[in-house]
Amino acid sequence: MNGYGRGILGLPPVVKNIIMINVLMLLAYYAAGSVFGVDLNSLLGLYFPKSEQFKPVQIVTHMFMHAGIMHIFFNMYALFIFGPILENVWGPKRFFIFYMVCGLGAAFTHETVIFFQYHHLLQSLAPENLQVVLNEGTAYFRQGKVFTDPDMQNLQILLNTPTVGASGAIFGVLLAFGVLFPNTQLLLLIPPMPIKAKYLVLGYGALELVLAVTQPGSNIAHAAHLGGMLFGYILIRYWRKTTNTLY
Repeated sequence: MNGYGRGILGLPPVVKNIIMINVLMLLAYYAAGSVFGVDLNSLLGLYFPKSEQFKPVQIVTHMFMHAGIMHIFFNMYALFIFGPILENVWGPKRFFIFYMVCGLGAAFTHETVIFFQYHHLLQSLAPENLQVVLNEGTAYFRQGKVFTDPDMQNLQILLNTPTVGASGAIFGVLLAFGVLFPNTQLLLLIPPMPIKAKYLVLGYGALELVLAVTQPGSNIAHAAHLGGMLFGYILIRYWRKTTNTLY
């Protein structure tokens, strides 16, 4: 394997830069909030396209924003563990493409699920209630207020809650490791037991599928996690068919 110019902590360049950007953006999020009273997650997080707060740039920027220390820690720790191996096998360019495809695929999957939820709510709401949500929902939400009617509240939250995090891309990275190194023994922290990579990936995939179905209103984007894994698997299959080797 090639080192590809390993730098700090022995990390290859793409993994190192992704971690650094995510950490810097979290620091900027805290600084902007405390100094200027600006919520960067509200500006750079991904909104549903029907929201007045949606901007196309959010499709990319949301992947580098996080809700807090624990959120970024688990994502970047997984990238720190599995990312360098994949980047050393594929090279920086291919690993970066894979990471971005998984992240964008996760966003597409998440927004597709939101699309169906959005249209279900449109059919449930009376026209006058719908107009109240569209005209006044954002202003109320910024004041910390939500509608008492459940459907109006759900639509208000759907249109005014941004999605942030690299989890979709990270789940794609985890999937890739399981596909390339299926029999590698990994040691879980909780519970402390060894498990083969392929079983870990299958377990995570099954868990996310169950949670996506049983907890559609959760503040964790389970569909995005599944989307990252799905798009990662499709890309790996494509590379295997179009190149003599996977890397």
